[in-house]
Amino acid sequence: MKKKLISVFLCMAMTASVLAGCGGESKQSAESSGSKGAGEEASNSKYEDFITVDVFDSLANYQGIQSGWFAKVVKDKFNMELNIIAPNVAGGGDTLFQTRSAAGDLGDLIITGTGNGKLHNLVTAGLLMDMTDLLKDKEVTANYQPAIDKTNKLVKEEGTWAIPSEISTQPADTPSEGLDLTFGPYFRWDAYKEAGYPQMKTLEDMLPVLQKMQEVCPTSDSGKKTYAISLFKDWDGNMMNNAKQPTCFYGYDEQGFVLAKADGSDYQSIIDSDSMYVRVLKFFFDANQMGLVDPESTTQNYDTLGNKYKDGQVLYAPWPWLGQNMYNTPERKEEGKGFMLAPIDDMKIFSYGCYAEGNSNSVMAIGSKAEDPQRLADFIDWLYSPEGIEINGQSSGAAGPEGLTWEMKDGKPCLTDFGKQVLPSNDVAVPEEWGGGSWKDGVSALNYKTNSLVDIDPNTNSAYNYLLWDSVLEENKTKLDMDWQEKMGAKTTLDYLENNDQIMVAPGSGYIAPEEDSNITTLRSQCKASIVDYSWKMIFASGEEEFNSMLKEMQDTVLGLGYEDVLAVDMQNAKDQAVSRTEILKTAPESETTN
Repeated sequence: MKKKLISVFLCMAMTASVLAGCGGESKQSAESSGSKGAGEEASNSKYEDFITVDVFDSLANYQGIQSGWFAKVVKDKFNMELNIIAPNVAGGGDTLFQTRSAAGDLGDLIITGTGNGKLHNLVTAGLLMDMTDLLKDKEVTANYQPAIDKTNKLVKEEGTWAIPSEISTQPADTPSEGLDLTFGPYFRWDAYKEAGYPQMKTLEDMLPVLQKMQEVCPTSDSGKKTYAISLFKDWDGNMMNNAKQPTCFYGYDEQGFVLAKADGSDYQSIIDSDSMYVRVLKFFFDANQMGLVDPESTTQNYDTLGNKYKDGQVLYAPWPWLGQNMYNTPERKEEGKGFMLAPIDDMKIFSYGCYAEGNSNSVMAIGSKAEDPQRLADFIDWLYSPEGIEINGQSSGAAGPEGLTWEMKDGKPCLTDFGKQVLPSNDVAVPEEWGGGSWKDGVSALNYKTNSLVDIDPNTNSAYNYLLWDSVLEENKTKLDMDWQEKMGAKTTLDYLENNDQIMVAPGSGYIAPEEDSNITTLRSQCKASIVDYSWKMIFASGEEEFNSMLKEMQDTVLGLGYEDVLAVDMQNAKDQAVSRTEILKTAPESETTN
């Protein structure tokens, strides 16, 4: 297989009473329901008292007490439970962050982004704990000290305040995602097949194809109406998130209000009439005019959307983990049903390169008021260990616990029969001795990747990502796999993209945009609110005249709000990022292709 592989704290006047409704309720309900009492029977004598750990997790898509098999592992090893506090789920992520910060307690364990000086500001505000002594003589520091040091250079005060994510031993220009990149046009392949495998030369060529697919597959598995496209608002930021995703099919990713190509060859203001962002908005507008867009797109959240994918109500996904993970059960694949990459002739998909120095954009830290910081440091150390990567990393592509989902045979890792049933995230019952409940519900809700899963696991001498195992690749022989492989002339998505020169890797430099002036932050907040609002309205405009009118209105509005001042900052950051990516390649070995 191939292995080329927020100025913070604006709401100090906000009251702590709001805080009680953000995370404290979940902890209280867990205790009152008996979770704590059950946990007091510690299986690990090192930790006598059972504790509930509040995890403020900017990456999580679930809020509440971690359940199931991962919860059992955490309880057995550390005699604690995880109470996930998730801005993505709670809504108003910035507000939740500011409210908890104003109360002086962000959480016990903190997973957050670091852009715009956030990490430094968290330390200055006294919300993080120096982990230097806590992590002394730990494997995480012994193995990854250079990456840890680089991240902590973001803070002026000396100390170990955070551990970066996605630390890798692979070259920076190696795709970090495994066999399927983060982005791509993923279609219900069975519907695409029934439509006749029509050629798509450009993004816009997707529309008649999706229309035909909707015609040949008019209802879901439960008999509900299908739509080619379904959208959600949860992750909107500087722009409408769903509209950003197809720009990645052409090598772009966002830096504020700029779309920058992975290779540094192009930088676009998102509001320009000829930008890829506006092109995608027009694409979705045209799709809606054709009846291809789910009318519930403006009101549904990610969870609702996920349930639609599980039922087969949506025929296109911009991420493999949305379409494939939600729909591609073993039974469906044997029937020839499921999401697979569909070919667009002119696409060149953005890929995140491996972070040889760690990804400082997302980090893990311990809150300054944590109840048992040493236990949390031990937990962090475990998360970055091979076993921790195998288990916590399951949400990102690792296999999970040895003995349950996988085992060693003839010196190679292989999935168990149970593993074949449940992976990647299927709703299958877990044996009680492993925690019970549903496999899907038991997957780690942290949604935090400590290390690159294309790295080699010393326990198996194979990649952490089970999809890269020889034993798994040899079994990609379902009706769905075989049809896709025959049509595409490749064994895997990565093979196809590499063979057709359709990957654009952004070397993993871990570049962090510097803290911006508070005036820029204020202008940005005003501008992005207008951009997001108008973007949604444009997609659901009554006709092309109204679409164009709204585009002009959006442009005039944000220009009047100071958009160009913010754009200048973002443009410089995008170019500095490109320089950082170039520099990282000078200090790392070149990528190699191995089998």
